[in-house]
Amino acid sequence: MKIGGDVMSAWNMQDVEAVVACYTEDLVYVDPNTRGAIESPQAMRRYLTKLFSVWDMHWSMRSTHILKDMNGAAVRWHATFKRSGGKEMVEVDGMDLVIYEGDRIKRNEVYFDRALLMPLMSK
Repeated sequence: MKIGGDVMSAWNMQDVEAVVACYTEDLVYVDPNTRGAIESPQAMRRYLTKLFSVWDMHWSMRSTHILKDMNGAAVRWHATFKRSGGKEMVEVDGMDLVIYEGDRIKRNEVYFDRALLMPLMSK
């Protein structure tokens, strides 16, 4: 199980196909910006294409806590967000619950306070 490196690099490059390649075919992805679970590579592509067109984001890992008796981890992270082409930036801390199948992510639940993005929402 590879925690973080390749996945975080793909997210930081904001490369839709590189991110999708980190997930299984039967993925389940949920974050505060989704309206329910994303459950297929095609849906993940649509979500990421829209997300990456609106936001410039950069992620760094704070800590990783391997889950006992399970192929997964709780990953604490720090991120910066700004609107694409914008200058104002906000910093956010959050956590992902990540469950792997082999070396790909099967389930990814993202937790952070979306209200922190409000100063950028109308820009």
